[in-house]
Amino acid sequence: MRIALLGGFDLVVNDSPVIMPVGSRRLLAFIALNYRAPVPRGLIAGSLWPKVPEHCAYTNLRAALSRLGCLGRRALDITPTDLRLAPGVTVDLRDARVLAQGLLDPGGRPAALRLSTATVDQLSADLLPGWYDEWALLEGEHWRQLRLHALESLTEAFIDAAEFAGAVVAAQAAVQADPLRESSQASLIRAYLAEGNPSEAVHHFERYVRRLRDELGLCPTQRLHQLVARLRWAGDGGAALRG
Repeated sequence: MRIALLGGFDLVVNDSPVIMPVGSRRLLAFIALNYRAPVPRGLIAGSLWPKVPEHCAYTNLRAALSRLGCLGRRALDITPTDLRLAPGVTVDLRDARVLAQGLLDPGGRPAALRLSTATVDQLSADLLPGWYDEWALLEGEHWRQLRLHALESLTEAFIDAAEFAGAVVAAQAAVQADPLRESSQASLIRAYLAEGNPSEAVHHFERYVRRLRDELGLCPTQRLHQLVARLRWAGDGGAALRG
């Protein structure tokens, strides 16, 4: 039994998705975010239904539990005071977090993680996209920041291993997640340079300069300018950068 939170919610049993009402999906998602920790019923009710009186929130919680169905209830350990995931239920976010933290561990060895483009896939999906509950948005931002740092670290690991295609894919995933984030842009430019494509690096830099100016009225930092300033090229692109 597996709960997917990345890219959208799914409860999967024996490789088949389980259909359930929205309230029950929200309940399972909230508990899955806490993984194995017990979650008090009061916290669940208040978080999932914050705009209704307390007794109504508890009523909604009981209704969501009753609508889980047999398969949904198997995903939980239910007590009178709290709920938690049942043993054996896996959560994709948990695995992705472990991967991201491993990439960011200063004492870790990224090569030991068996890096591949599949590694990038684990770090490329948003958490519960289209969910606007406050708790979902907060957790989504935490995950976004973690995965962006991890993708940038993964890019450098690929470059160190001379796996330049993987480096470009990882950096592109970071840029797609946040196109205005300069550190991700720098990672992609370094990946282009490492694989021997200075023209791609320069063209990407110029596109970023225009977008940053048009959307935020800002200029890239001197550090990013220096990243491409060492390149030697002819034509208008170089002249524009020197200017």
